[in-house]
Amino acid sequence: MVGIVSYGVYIPRYRLKRKLIFSQMGWFNGGTAGLARGEKAVANYDEDSITMGVAACVSCLEGFERDKVDGIYLASVSLPYANRLNASIVATALDCASGIGTADFASSLRAGTSALISAADSVKAETKKAVLVCAADCRKAKMGGNQEMILGDGAASFMLGTGNVIAEFLGSYSVAYDFVDQRRGSTDQFDQGWEERWVRDEGYLKIVPEAVEGLLKKNGWKISDFTKVVIACYSGPIIEAVARKIGAGREQIQPNLYDEVGDTGTAHPLIMLAAALEEAGPGDKILVAGFGGGCDVICFRATEAISGSRRQETGKCLNNREELDSYMKYLVFRGLVPLDVGIRGEIVANTSLSLVWRDRREIYGLCGSRCRVCGTPQFPYQEICVNPECGAVGRMEMYRFSDKKGRVVSFTGDYLAFSPAPPSIYGFVDFEGGGRFFFDFTDCGLEDIKVGMPVKMSFRRRYTDPDRAIVGYGWKAVPLKE
Repeated sequence: MVGIVSYGVYIPRYRLKRKLIFSQMGWFNGGTAGLARGEKAVANYDEDSITMGVAACVSCLEGFERDKVDGIYLASVSLPYANRLNASIVATALDCASGIGTADFASSLRAGTSALISAADSVKAETKKAVLVCAADCRKAKMGGNQEMILGDGAASFMLGTGNVIAEFLGSYSVAYDFVDQRRGSTDQFDQGWEERWVRDEGYLKIVPEAVEGLLKKNGWKISDFTKVVIACYSGPIIEAVARKIGAGREQIQPNLYDEVGDTGTAHPLIMLAAALEEAGPGDKILVAGFGGGCDVICFRATEAISGSRRQETGKCLNNREELDSYMKYLVFRGLVPLDVGIRGEIVANTSLSLVWRDRREIYGLCGSRCRVCGTPQFPYQEICVNPECGAVGRMEMYRFSDKKGRVVSFTGDYLAFSPAPPSIYGFVDFEGGGRFFFDFTDCGLEDIKVGMPVKMSFRRRYTDPDRAIVGYGWKAVPLKE
């Protein structure tokens, strides 16, 4: 049986209320008032589609051996690199084996569902045994437009395999059209759209029903066979119109999370699928439609194993929220307004890509060493055991710290060191099982952190070097409320 073995969701901690956006930009475009309800998820200044994708994958891989994964597919329309395999950065951060297949899926908002289909087909064809699919987006929008209200940030990840399947893959159907609803040139920051009624009438209301009808006809199914129907779209009225067109009842339609998160791009149908799985019972069939440059439609059926896999990933992420009460801070985080970073902030050391390659497991994978003689772990990797009662030389093995919990030993709030969200907070962390190192803290303020409180590790951007087209990634510590 081929299908979903596990899933993970990541939604950034910050939320920006749309009424706050309207209060700042409504003078320019009063027409956005109809969209100014609820809130949207906003990535922190050190997050992007890669870091959010890694976070979703870490959640998905909980309890799984990472060396069993033999494929990672990353879907996004906001990838940091145009000519560097972004999925390989994710694979390195997850400390997966080198003999792994990686691929980027891009250029369409249905890249997430396309990656999911490709992974299922690979497992079904027995060319791969376990494929990790991740979709993540962190898109920029011009100030004062509809997209500023609509676009949210987030990621979702699914493991496709054959053992302990919680949702069986039953089939898919795709249609391809060069129907342009969103477009962005290779040198542009922002998407450009076309007239919204045209996209609704000629796009969603014609292309999605064609793909759904193709799947139903191909397999001899009826729309009433499905417990939940996932139609990835920010607009509730458009979803309802598509549902009427395909004959789906209102009770079958999966909520689109617009009021809570916004439209998360390639990740949106996958996040909605994860939410549907959290409520599904054995035998429930779920239809997922991803729109963009055509349409993908996928069908899954929940198995008996889903009863023992009640991971409320979406709900947990929605509850982990902090209101971003400054519109200007949002603009700075997005890089939409220039900021006087001062002399310290202007200094960016030239990144040695040779060093990054040699120490990739330490820098990206947060791997140190563990003594084979006494079992003492330490970071960074050393050939001599740090245990004074041991002191073994050359008896070390690689040891991963990124999936270990830790506790705050000390911390400092530094207003002199540059940070887009001052103060810069850093200090020492002791890991469960041994090991101590110095980390930056993120997703917190000084008032949120205390000595002794637990932390988890999070893959983040440490710096950007736009002149050399380099993003420096690494791991930071996130304080956890007990």
